[in-house]
Amino acid sequence: MTEHGEVDEVLAALADPTRRQLVDLLGERGEASATALAAALPVSRQAVVKHLAVLENAGLVTSNRVGREVRFAIRSEPLAATARWLESRAARWDRRLAAIKRRAESGQ
Repeated sequence: MTEHGEVDEVLAALADPTRRQLVDLLGERGEASATALAAALPVSRQAVVKHLAVLENAGLVTSNRVGREVRFAIRSEPLAATARWLESRAARWDRRLAAIKRRAESGQ
């Protein structure tokens, strides 16, 4: 998958507030089961499992079976790659806005 494809997948996955909450919870806990995550959210365990599947497809979480339980954990690299992409776009816009400001202040 290309870098833009990965960024698209990450941004699409993070567009949902419940999935962002799951990322936050996993970031705090390190790893957790869908049942434990559902206990902290106002949605069913089945909804949490579906959201985790979206996050896993985007590469944001991994799953690992421990006995009968499936535990989920964050993968930081897709988030870091998306942050780098956003930072490069922000820098580009900052340069454009600075050029507009210079022109406006010089009276051109």
